[in-house]
Amino acid sequence: MHNFRDLKVWKMGIQISRSVFQLTRTFPAEERYSLTSQITRSAISIPSNIAEGCGRASAKEFNRFLSISLGSAFELETQIILAFEFGYIDKINYDRTIIQINEIQKMISGLQRSLSL
Repeated sequence: MHNFRDLKVWKMGIQISRSVFQLTRTFPAEERYSLTSQITRSAISIPSNIAEGCGRASAKEFNRFLSISLGSAFELETQIILAFEFGYIDKINYDRTIIQINEIQKMISGLQRSLSL
């Protein structure tokens, strides 16, 4: 069992969630229950699944939750791309957010590799 609060990848997930929540505040009100909701749920899912996996009894179970977290990161990336395409995000915020998401994807994959050794 790992202490999730010590993991850099979990801390990055919290940072991304915070950034995404601030970003979606600028979205149109009519998006509140559609794309905004999807984006915030995907972002929250990243550190949440890392934390849940840390509480599991085996590396295999932890790895499964990391896979779910990684899937949420790819889902979030797609939703940020859509938000940019719809004109809800400017280029600067889009680039900054995609860089953060790509970084956590790499971190999660690296942690998965370390568990497989």
